[in-house]
Amino acid sequence: MARALEAHNLRARTTPLTPRAATRDELARVHDPRFVDLLAQNVPGRVGYLDPDTYFSARSWDAACAAAGVAVDAAMAALTHEVDHAAAFVRPPGHHAESRRAMGFCLLNNVAVAVAAARARGAQRVAIVDWDVHHGNGTQEIFWRDANVLYLSVHQYPFYPGTGANQEIGEGEGRGYTINVPLPAGMGEPEYAHVFDRIFVPALRAFEPDLIVVSAGYDAHRADPLAQMELEAKSYFALALRLRALERPLVAILEGGYDLDAVAASASATVDALLGTEALGRPAPDAACAPAAARSCARTVAALAGTPLVDALAGAGTA
Repeated sequence: MARALEAHNLRARTTPLTPRAATRDELARVHDPRFVDLLAQNVPGRVGYLDPDTYFSARSWDAACAAAGVAVDAAMAALTHEVDHAAAFVRPPGHHAESRRAMGFCLLNNVAVAVAAARARGAQRVAIVDWDVHHGNGTQEIFWRDANVLYLSVHQYPFYPGTGANQEIGEGEGRGYTINVPLPAGMGEPEYAHVFDRIFVPALRAFEPDLIVVSAGYDAHRADPLAQMELEAKSYFALALRLRALERPLVAILEGGYDLDAVAASASATVDALLGTEALGRPAPDAACAPAAARSCARTVAALAGTPLVDALAGAGTA
Protein backbone atom coordinates (compact mmCIF):
# COMPACT_ATOMS: atom_id res chain seq x y z
CA MET A 1 0.00 0.00 0.00
CA ALA A 2 2.86 2.37 0.81
CA ARG A 3 4.38 1.63 -2.60
CA ALA A 4 1.07 2.35 -4.32
CA LEU A 5 0.76 5.71 -2.55
CA GLU A 6 4.32 6.60 -3.51
CA ALA A 7 3.77 5.56 -7.11
CA HIS A 8 1.10 8.26 -7.47
CA ASN A 9 3.12 10.81 -5.44
CA LEU A 10 0.41 10.79 -2.77
CA ARG A 11 2.29 9.75 0.34
CA ALA A 12 4.45 12.88 0.36
CA ARG A 13 1.31 15.00 0.54
CA THR A 14 -0.04 13.34 3.68
CA THR A 15 0.65 14.00 7.35
CA PRO A 16 1.53 10.81 9.26
CA LEU A 17 -0.07 10.08 12.63
CA THR A 18 1.72 8.16 15.36
CA PRO A 19 -0.21 4.95 16.09
CA ARG A 20 -1.38 4.18 19.61
CA ALA A 21 -3.67 1.68 21.29
CA ALA A 22 -7.25 2.64 22.05
CA THR A 23 -8.02 2.90 25.75
CA ARG A 24 -10.53 0.71 27.57
CA ASP A 25 -12.76 3.75 28.04
CA GLU A 26 -12.74 4.47 24.29
CA LEU A 27 -13.66 0.87 23.52
CA ALA A 28 -16.33 0.74 26.21
CA ARG A 29 -18.29 3.58 24.60
CA VAL A 30 -19.53 1.06 22.01
CA HIS A 31 -18.58 -2.36 23.38
CA ASP A 32 -19.86 -3.93 26.57
CA PRO A 33 -17.02 -3.49 29.10
CA ARG A 34 -17.35 -7.17 30.04
CA PHE A 35 -16.75 -8.11 26.39
CA VAL A 36 -13.69 -5.85 26.22
CA ASP A 37 -12.29 -7.37 29.42
CA LEU A 38 -12.99 -10.90 28.18
CA LEU A 39 -10.98 -10.29 25.02
CA ALA A 40 -8.18 -8.54 26.95
CA GLN A 41 -7.89 -11.50 29.29
CA ASN A 42 -8.17 -14.35 26.80
CA VAL A 43 -6.70 -13.24 23.46
CA PRO A 44 -3.16 -11.90 24.20
CA GLY A 45 -0.46 -14.54 23.91
CA ARG A 46 -2.86 -17.19 22.63
CA VAL A 47 -4.06 -18.69 19.36
CA GLY A 48 -7.62 -19.71 18.62
CA TYR A 49 -11.02 -18.81 17.18
CA LEU A 50 -13.67 -16.43 18.49
CA ASP A 51 -16.15 -17.79 15.94
CA PRO A 52 -15.73 -20.08 12.90
CA ASP A 53 -14.36 -17.17 10.82
CA THR A 54 -12.50 -15.10 13.40
CA TYR A 55 -9.03 -16.43 14.13
CA PHE A 56 -6.72 -14.74 16.60
CA SER A 57 -3.00 -15.08 17.27
CA ALA A 58 -0.69 -14.01 20.09
CA ARG A 59 -0.55 -10.36 18.97
CA SER A 60 -4.10 -9.96 17.66
CA TRP A 61 -5.26 -7.99 20.70
CA ASP A 62 -2.38 -5.54 20.32
CA ALA A 63 -3.21 -5.12 16.63
CA ALA A 64 -6.94 -4.68 17.29
CA CYS A 65 -6.38 -2.04 19.98
CA ALA A 66 -3.90 -0.22 17.75
CA ALA A 67 -6.34 -0.30 14.83
CA ALA A 68 -9.08 1.23 16.98
CA GLY A 69 -6.69 3.84 18.39
CA VAL A 70 -5.49 4.90 14.95
CA ALA A 71 -9.10 5.13 13.77
CA VAL A 72 -9.93 7.42 16.70
CA ASP A 73 -6.95 9.68 16.09
CA ALA A 74 -7.64 9.89 12.36
CA ALA A 75 -11.23 10.89 13.06
CA MET A 76 -10.12 13.47 15.62
CA ALA A 77 -7.59 14.96 13.20
CA ALA A 78 -10.32 15.49 10.59
CA LEU A 79 -12.97 16.65 13.06
CA THR A 80 -10.71 19.27 14.63
CA HIS A 81 -9.40 20.40 11.21
CA GLU A 82 -5.83 19.40 12.04
CA VAL A 83 -6.05 17.92 8.55
CA ASP A 84 -8.70 18.33 5.86
CA HIS A 85 -9.44 14.62 5.62
CA ALA A 86 -7.84 11.45 6.96
CA ALA A 87 -7.37 7.76 6.23
CA ALA A 88 -6.56 4.88 8.57
CA PHE A 89 -5.35 1.77 6.77
CA VAL A 90 -5.56 -0.64 9.66
CA ARG A 91 -6.19 -4.31 10.32
CA PRO A 92 -7.98 -6.23 11.69
CA PRO A 93 -11.16 -4.79 10.20
CA GLY A 94 -14.09 -3.94 12.43
CA HIS A 95 -17.56 -3.47 10.98
CA HIS A 96 -18.82 -6.99 11.80
CA ALA A 97 -17.93 -6.67 15.51
CA GLU A 98 -21.07 -6.05 17.56
CA SER A 99 -21.29 -4.49 21.00
CA ARG A 100 -20.87 -7.92 22.67
CA ARG A 101 -19.58 -10.16 19.90
CA ALA A 102 -16.54 -10.55 17.67
CA MET A 103 -17.20 -12.02 14.21
CA GLY A 104 -16.24 -11.95 10.56
CA PHE A 105 -12.49 -11.35 11.11
CA CYS A 106 -13.39 -8.40 13.40
CA LEU A 107 -12.50 -8.19 17.11
CA LEU A 108 -13.34 -4.53 17.76
CA ASN A 109 -15.47 -2.15 15.72
CA ASN A 110 -12.92 0.49 14.70
CA VAL A 111 -15.42 2.75 12.93
CA ALA A 112 -17.88 2.66 15.82
CA VAL A 113 -15.12 3.46 18.32
CA ALA A 114 -14.04 6.41 16.15
CA VAL A 115 -17.61 7.68 15.76
CA ALA A 116 -18.24 7.48 19.50
CA ALA A 117 -15.01 9.38 20.14
CA ALA A 118 -16.10 12.10 17.72
CA ARG A 119 -19.45 12.37 19.45
CA ALA A 120 -17.70 12.60 22.83
CA ARG A 121 -15.48 15.36 21.40
CA GLY A 122 -18.53 17.42 20.47
CA ALA A 123 -19.71 16.27 17.05
CA GLN A 124 -23.50 16.58 17.05
CA ARG A 125 -24.08 14.30 14.08
CA VAL A 126 -21.80 11.74 12.45
CA ALA A 127 -22.51 9.79 9.26
CA ILE A 128 -21.05 6.42 8.32
CA VAL A 129 -20.82 5.34 4.68
CA ASP A 130 -20.07 1.61 4.41
CA TRP A 131 -19.07 0.48 0.91
CA ASP A 132 -17.53 -2.83 2.00
CA VAL A 133 -19.02 -5.68 -0.03
CA HIS A 134 -20.37 -7.23 3.18
CA HIS A 135 -23.02 -5.55 5.28
CA GLY A 136 -21.66 -3.98 8.48
CA ASN A 137 -23.97 -5.77 10.91
CA GLY A 138 -21.91 -4.70 13.91
CA THR A 139 -21.97 -1.00 13.11
CA GLN A 140 -25.68 -1.21 12.41
CA GLU A 141 -26.36 -2.96 15.72
CA ILE A 142 -24.36 -0.46 17.74
CA PHE A 143 -26.14 2.61 16.31
CA TRP A 144 -29.55 1.00 15.63
CA ARG A 145 -31.43 3.33 17.99
CA ASP A 146 -29.25 6.44 17.61
CA ALA A 147 -30.66 9.44 15.73
CA ASN A 148 -27.30 11.23 15.89
CA VAL A 149 -25.48 8.65 13.78
CA LEU A 150 -26.58 7.99 10.19
CA TYR A 151 -25.50 4.57 8.90
CA LEU A 152 -25.54 4.06 5.11
CA SER A 153 -24.56 0.73 3.57
CA VAL A 154 -24.41 -0.59 0.01
CA HIS A 155 -23.43 -4.26 -0.16
CA GLN A 156 -23.79 -7.55 -1.99
CA TYR A 157 -26.97 -9.36 -0.94
CA PRO A 158 -27.85 -12.05 -0.14
CA PHE A 159 -24.38 -12.61 1.26
CA TYR A 160 -22.48 -12.83 4.54
CA PRO A 161 -23.51 -11.96 7.27
CA GLY A 162 -27.13 -12.16 6.10
CA THR A 163 -28.21 -8.72 7.35
CA GLY A 164 -28.72 -5.47 5.47
CA ALA A 165 -32.14 -5.81 3.83
CA ASN A 166 -33.90 -2.66 2.61
CA GLN A 167 -36.40 -2.91 5.47
CA GLU A 168 -33.71 -2.61 8.17
CA ILE A 169 -34.00 1.11 9.01
CA GLY A 170 -33.38 1.36 12.76
CA GLU A 171 -35.77 1.51 15.70
CA GLY A 172 -36.97 3.99 18.28
CA GLU A 173 -35.28 7.38 17.97
CA GLY A 174 -32.97 5.82 15.40
CA ARG A 175 -35.74 4.83 13.00
CA GLY A 176 -34.81 6.14 9.57
CA TYR A 177 -31.15 6.68 10.42
CA THR A 178 -30.08 3.26 9.15
CA ILE A 179 -30.29 3.10 5.36
CA ASN A 180 -29.45 -0.11 3.50
CA VAL A 181 -29.26 -0.57 -0.27
CA PRO A 182 -28.51 -4.25 -0.99
CA LEU A 183 -27.39 -5.17 -4.52
CA PRO A 184 -27.16 -8.52 -6.29
CA ALA A 185 -23.83 -9.97 -7.35
CA GLY A 186 -22.30 -8.60 -10.54
CA MET A 187 -22.97 -4.91 -9.94
CA GLY A 188 -20.32 -2.36 -10.85
CA GLU A 189 -19.58 1.36 -10.86
CA PRO A 190 -22.79 2.49 -12.62
CA GLU A 191 -24.92 0.80 -9.96
CA TYR A 192 -22.86 2.08 -7.03
CA ALA A 193 -22.89 5.58 -8.52
CA HIS A 194 -26.67 5.37 -8.81
CA VAL A 195 -26.96 4.43 -5.11
CA PHE A 196 -24.71 7.32 -4.11
CA ASP A 197 -26.40 9.88 -6.33
CA ARG A 198 -29.99 8.88 -5.55
CA ILE A 199 -29.75 7.78 -1.90
CA PHE A 200 -26.50 8.43 -0.07
CA VAL A 201 -25.57 11.95 -1.18
CA PRO A 202 -29.10 13.38 -0.75
CA ALA A 203 -29.41 11.73 2.68
CA LEU A 204 -26.03 13.11 3.74
CA ARG A 205 -26.95 16.61 2.60
CA ALA A 206 -30.19 16.47 4.58
CA PHE A 207 -28.48 15.02 7.68
CA GLU A 208 -25.69 17.64 7.69
CA PRO A 209 -23.07 15.60 9.57
CA ASP A 210 -20.13 17.19 11.35
CA LEU A 211 -18.01 14.24 10.21
CA ILE A 212 -18.32 11.49 7.59
CA VAL A 213 -16.62 8.18 8.39
CA VAL A 214 -16.18 5.71 5.54
CA SER A 215 -16.08 1.98 6.26
CA ALA A 216 -13.68 1.58 3.36
CA GLY A 217 -13.69 -2.07 2.44
CA TYR A 218 -12.26 -2.85 -0.98
CA ASP A 219 -13.70 -6.33 -1.43
CA ALA A 220 -16.30 -5.15 -3.97
CA HIS A 221 -13.33 -4.88 -6.36
CA ARG A 222 -13.66 -7.26 -9.29
CA ALA A 223 -10.36 -8.98 -8.34
CA ASP A 224 -11.43 -9.84 -4.80
CA PRO A 225 -11.57 -13.61 -4.22
CA LEU A 226 -14.37 -13.55 -1.63
CA ALA A 227 -17.09 -11.61 -3.48
CA GLN A 228 -18.67 -11.17 -6.89
CA MET A 229 -18.89 -7.42 -7.52
CA GLU A 230 -17.28 -5.48 -10.40
CA LEU A 231 -15.76 -2.29 -8.99
CA GLU A 232 -12.27 -1.10 -9.93
CA ALA A 233 -9.83 1.26 -8.24
CA LYS A 234 -11.20 4.14 -10.29
CA SER A 235 -14.67 3.32 -8.96
CA TYR A 236 -13.58 4.03 -5.40
CA PHE A 237 -12.05 7.27 -6.61
CA ALA A 238 -15.42 8.25 -8.09
CA LEU A 239 -17.33 7.34 -4.92
CA ALA A 240 -14.87 9.13 -2.62
CA LEU A 241 -14.97 12.21 -4.86
CA ARG A 242 -18.75 12.36 -4.41
CA LEU A 243 -18.29 12.37 -0.63
CA ARG A 244 -15.51 14.96 -0.75
CA ALA A 245 -17.80 17.28 -2.71
CA LEU A 246 -20.07 17.49 0.35
CA GLU A 247 -17.36 19.63 1.99
CA ARG A 248 -17.45 17.84 5.33
CA PRO A 249 -14.46 16.38 7.19
CA LEU A 250 -13.93 12.82 5.97
CA VAL A 251 -12.05 9.87 7.39
CA ALA A 252 -11.72 6.55 5.55
CA ILE A 253 -11.04 3.49 7.73
CA LEU A 254 -10.01 0.23 6.08
CA GLU A 255 -12.36 -2.73 6.37
CA GLY A 256 -12.21 -5.79 4.10
CA GLY A 257 -10.42 -6.52 0.85
CA TYR A 258 -8.47 -9.69 0.17
CA ASP A 259 -6.59 -9.10 -3.07
CA LEU A 260 -3.57 -7.10 -1.95
CA ASP A 261 -2.95 -5.37 -5.28
CA ALA A 262 -6.61 -4.37 -5.54
CA VAL A 263 -6.63 -3.06 -1.97
CA ALA A 264 -3.46 -1.02 -2.56
CA ALA A 265 -4.74 0.49 -5.81
CA SER A 266 -8.20 1.21 -4.39
CA ALA A 267 -6.87 2.74 -1.18
CA SER A 268 -4.57 4.96 -3.24
CA ALA A 269 -7.52 6.02 -5.37
CA THR A 270 -9.43 6.95 -2.20
CA VAL A 271 -6.52 9.03 -0.91
CA ASP A 272 -6.22 10.67 -4.32
CA ALA A 273 -9.85 11.76 -4.12
CA LEU A 274 -9.51 13.01 -0.53
CA LEU A 275 -6.42 15.04 -1.42
CA GLY A 276 -8.07 16.44 -4.51
CA THR A 277 -4.99 15.75 -6.61
CA GLU A 278 -6.96 13.76 -9.17
CA ALA A 279 -3.90 11.84 -10.28
CA LEU A 280 -6.25 9.18 -11.62
CA GLY A 281 -8.28 11.72 -13.57
CA ARG A 282 -11.91 12.69 -13.31
CA PRO A 283 -14.52 9.91 -13.08
CA ALA A 284 -16.12 8.84 -16.32
CA PRO A 285 -19.60 10.14 -17.15
CA ASP A 286 -22.40 8.18 -15.53
CA ALA A 287 -23.46 5.07 -17.41
CA ALA A 288 -26.88 3.45 -17.30
CA CYS A 289 -27.26 1.24 -14.25
CA ALA A 290 -28.85 -2.18 -14.04
CA PRO A 291 -32.57 -2.11 -13.21
CA ALA A 292 -31.90 -4.15 -10.06
CA ALA A 293 -30.07 -1.20 -8.50
CA ALA A 294 -32.92 1.22 -9.23
CA ARG A 295 -35.42 -1.28 -7.81
CA SER A 296 -33.39 -1.66 -4.63
CA CYS A 297 -33.22 2.12 -4.22
CA ALA A 298 -36.99 2.27 -4.61
CA ARG A 299 -37.49 -0.44 -1.97
CA THR A 300 -35.25 1.48 0.41
CA VAL A 301 -37.24 4.68 -0.09
CA ALA A 302 -40.48 2.77 0.48
CA ALA A 303 -39.12 1.30 3.71
CA LEU A 304 -38.19 4.80 4.91
CA ALA A 305 -41.71 6.21 4.47
CA GLY A 306 -42.57 8.57 7.29
CA THR A 307 -38.98 8.95 8.52
CA PRO A 308 -37.09 12.27 8.76
CA LEU A 309 -34.79 11.94 5.72
CA VAL A 310 -37.14 10.35 3.19
CA ASP A 311 -38.21 13.65 1.59
CA ALA A 312 -34.61 14.20 0.49
CA LEU A 313 -34.77 10.99 -1.55
CA ALA A 314 -37.61 11.90 -3.93
CA GLY A 315 -37.13 10.21 -7.30
CA ALA A 316 -34.52 7.80 -5.95
CA GLY A 317 -36.12 4.81 -7.57
CA THR A 318 -35.94 6.13 -11.13
CA ALA A 319 -33.20 5.05 -13.50
